[in-house]
Amino acid sequence: MAEKPKLYYFDGRGRMESVRWLLAAAGVEFEEEFLETREQYENLLKDGYLLFQQVPMVEIDGLRLVQTRAILNYIAAKHNLYGKTLKERALIDMYVEGTTDLMGLIRVHYKLAPEEKEKNLHLIIERATKRYFPVYEKVLKDNGQHFLVGNQLTWADVQLIEAIFMVEEKDPTVLLQFPSLQAFKVRMSDVPTIKKFLQPGSQRKPPPDEKFLATAKRVFNRK
Repeated sequence: MAEKPKLYYFDGRGRMESVRWLLAAAGVEFEEEFLETREQYENLLKDGYLLFQQVPMVEIDGLRLVQTRAILNYIAAKHNLYGKTLKERALIDMYVEGTTDLMGLIRVHYKLAPEEKEKNLHLIIERATKRYFPVYEKVLKDNGQHFLVGNQLTWADVQLIEAIFMVEEKDPTVLLQFPSLQAFKVRMSDVPTIKKFLQPGSQRKPPPDEKFLATAKRVFNRK
């Protein structure tokens, strides 16, 4: 039996959370090594594990993969979540890049000063409801399919459901004007592997907090 993928990151979401979602959706069990000290990080550097001196890093199939997009590309292709044709792959890439942009606004939210958080929250909701969610709503409606691309689950679907949950944590009413996305959320949440990942006790991480920020600062020796 092949060894489980091993994820090196903090005990929190950050850039690794989409990797956790994708592995979970693919039904792949994985292990995690949480970085808590500067020494752990320096040991990874000394051993040559971090190609660009950055995490996330994932050990999988004898590889040590860094750069989040490269990690996700590999997992999606390996587990048949990256479309059947070059055209489908291009569509998946477009939709993934859109959700990545939206999630980037949310990912930095906890780092902001209190006076900046209100402005950023407004921007998150505005971008979600005016720029990104209308696109996915139209795609689902026009395709007449349960999925964004083709007739089976892909990486684009997995990242969209992750993004939906992230935005709903900021505004639980955000999907009210998007019936196709509401139905999509219900369908995706009922996919057995995703349903399992959404249950308490899974390796899904909660929203970042001050502890997560303090750990990252300690590991990277930031002020």
